[in-house]
Amino acid sequence: MSSTVKLNATGKRKCSIARIFMSPGVGAFTVNQRPVEEFFGRDVLRMVVRQPFEVTGTVGKYDVEANVTGGGNSGQAGAIRHGIARALLEADPALRDQLKKEGLLTRDPRIKERKKYGRKGARKRFQFSKR
Repeated sequence: MSSTVKLNATGKRKCSIARIFMSPGVGAFTVNQRPVEEFFGRDVLRMVVRQPFEVTGTVGKYDVEANVTGGGNSGQAGAIRHGIARALLEADPALRDQLKKEGLLTRDPRIKERKKYGRKGARKRFQFSKR
């Protein structure tokens, strides 16, 4: 693979959408034009984002540029993880078994449930008085 090849992928989680641009490199990682360490303050979120590379043993082989919108920190980290897994699959289809085994290719379907009429929220009800 030549160094001019750019791999594109999209990842989603909750309300977050991440566009991933990956190319062979030294492991540089930017999210919204900021280093990943600056963008994600918590170690757990940085670990989540790097998980596809650790699972496949490709740490430091790709430069990643991610643009992410919507949702919160956790959703954005999950969206980036999903996008990176898809980009790695595009780069090397042989990694499919490893990524699938870890559940990194599956889009997490859990989203916020809508509020229902006649209730205080999605499931909570107003206080009931028997008498």
